[in-house]
Amino acid sequence: MMQTTQPAAPVAGRVAGTDWEALAGALDEHGHALTGQLLTPDECAAIAALYDEPDRFRTTVDMARHRFGSGQYRYFTHDLPDLVRDLREAFYPGLLPIARDWAARLGRPAPWPDTLHEWLRMCHEAGQARSAQILLRYGPGDWNALHRDVFGELLFPLQVVVGLDAPGRDFTGGEFLMTQQRARAQTRGWATTLPQGHGLVFTTRDRPVAGSRGWSNGPMRHGVSTVRSGRRHALGLVFHDASWHPPHPPHPPHSPRPQEQR
Repeated sequence: MMQTTQPAAPVAGRVAGTDWEALAGALDEHGHALTGQLLTPDECAAIAALYDEPDRFRTTVDMARHRFGSGQYRYFTHDLPDLVRDLREAFYPGLLPIARDWAARLGRPAPWPDTLHEWLRMCHEAGQARSAQILLRYGPGDWNALHRDVFGELLFPLQVVVGLDAPGRDFTGGEFLMTQQRARAQTRGWATTLPQGHGLVFTTRDRPVAGSRGWSNGPMRHGVSTVRSGRRHALGLVFHDASWHPPHPPHPPHSPRPQEQR
């Protein structure tokens, strides 16, 4: 079992202490929002060290091989480490009202039940039964192409990435990137430096955008800029499980085909 200097139980309290109103406002405005500190440096180091325990993962993806960028990421098995499981379960009830509100604005179904357990059961019954929790590792020169984490027909519209190393000390570069495709206009972009132990909540596919004729969807993609030095680890929390698809290059934002890529 993974050891840390603090028990995993307080993690739920840290997530619960999030200013959800402010976070929802930032998501509405930009499609992404930083949280406060969720993990201690020791907890971050313990999760990052799991990358060297291959039995904890169902598969490893070489991004260069599949033209996703450069670097590696690994998908955990369903037997998640306590900290990873607790973080995911703690975030779901806080993000659920935002997801439902976005669906209402866009006139879409909101199939997500009140509990993560029930939602994952629905995913599995629909053939999406593969764990989608991700541990990423980047070294000098590595980067991640702009993409979406859509693994099947059922998806949750928000996800979380947690920085596990300290920018400026453990690595340089490696900013989290987001772009939004705008109707009849050029693409808009953001770059965020992710502090160690902090999370970034961001949209999986798109976000509601207010216009003169009401709400429309703003297609968005995310990636990581080139790491200039050091090593960068990140934990990805996805709230829908994956169907099986062979890896393939990222598709344009308008493409309806799901892609298992991060």
